[in-house]
Amino acid sequence: MVLDALSAAARFFMAYVWIRAAVPKIGNVMEMTQSIAAYEIFTQEWSYILAQLIGPLELAGGLLLLLGIKLRPAGWVSIGVLVLFIIGLLSAWQRGLEIDCGCFDPSAGAVVDTNLLLVVARDVVFIAITAFMIYRPFNRFAVYP
Repeated sequence: MVLDALSAAARFFMAYVWIRAAVPKIGNVMEMTQSIAAYEIFTQEWSYILAQLIGPLELAGGLLLLLGIKLRPAGWVSIGVLVLFIIGLLSAWQRGLEIDCGCFDPSAGAVVDTNLLLVVARDVVFIAITAFMIYRPFNRFAVYP
């Protein structure tokens, strides 16, 4: 019973995280393009393409978790995306870039979180939460577990 409650909390928390990260990005393509370009990994054209894709994909992942559709595959995709984010963050940190990660709000008026190692640590915690959710998915209230 306790593990079911923890698994439900993990599932709904990660759904919240993905949806919360996605909403400000949708419709803010220029700000997202600048955030992605600041990592100095992709060209301006690729940054623009990724800026158009990231928000809707994060929203889709959050909705899959929220609705309980394919929980384990959605969790694995979530972990994969977080690992890619961590690689980008560590690359920027290793090169000494002081940038905003653009994780939750790409707009210029947002609070800037330039401590990339703290962002990496947060993402590692998100991976641990998601891994627990994959190990013991909370199927109650799931549309298609």
